[in-house]
Amino acid sequence: MASMEKRLQRELQALIRDPPEGISINPDKVTENLAEWIVDLCGAAGTLYDGETFQLQFKFGPRYPFESPEVVFIGPNVPIHPHIYSNGHICLSILTDDWSPALSVQAVCLSVVSMLSSCKVKKRPLDNTFYVKTCSDNPKKTRWWYHDDSV
Repeated sequence: MASMEKRLQRELQALIRDPPEGISINPDKVTENLAEWIVDLCGAAGTLYDGETFQLQFKFGPRYPFESPEVVFIGPNVPIHPHIYSNGHICLSILTDDWSPALSVQAVCLSVVSMLSSCKVKKRPLDNTFYVKTCSDNPKKTRWWYHDDSV
């Protein structure tokens, strides 16, 4: 088994055995070759997203963990957030520029939950309409500009 597959198998087993609060994965939502996962997230209690559930799709390329996975929100319930576009793309530095092989699916999920939890106002990014019309299907092809840590 290739090292990428071993790493993904370990991460998957850890999420199944001992998932962080509000994060779950159904093994049936993992492709046979481990290249695509669907992770369920629940908004943290006491936040704007309390009681809401979301789905994150992870797609792993052959260079994972040395290259970040492609991560997007899918389904009808994409969170309304200043760093999340209506097509599910997420503006979060650890998904591109600040990725490290030390990070994991669990770390990404916890970062997304933290990002949602710190939100003060539910609104889309100011350039949502333009971005959604002009972007690639793959958010990793976007040159993100990280300029707002206050949301």
